[in-house]
Amino acid sequence: MQIKSIYKGARISAFKAREVTREIQGLSVSAALDVVTFSPKKAAGLVAKTLKSAVANAENNNNLRAENLVVLEATVGEGPTFKRFQPKARGSAGPIRKRTSHIRIVLSDGVKA
Repeated sequence: MQIKSIYKGARISAFKAREVTREIQGLSVSAALDVVTFSPKKAAGLVAKTLKSAVANAENNNNLRAENLVVLEATVGEGPTFKRFQPKARGSAGPIRKRTSHIRIVLSDGVKA
């Protein structure tokens, strides 16, 4: 059975968040939580929040135990980009792109349904 959790509109670029999600793919939930807890990156906190949400979904909605779950898939897609401008020299303006991302985590208990 597959359980998923999606964090939409996370205020971090998808490129930066993918570094953390690549590390946790295929790990058990306890090992993945250890990896993101001790990672110094900002994305690790956002991924941890999504991972904990997926575990809570599994426990409350599907009556599964957290120690039996494995991170089947952890992907990050690009979200909408906020476009802003910063004043530059001689009256011109330079663009600033504030990128967002969608973090998606799928857990599996190993049983095919």
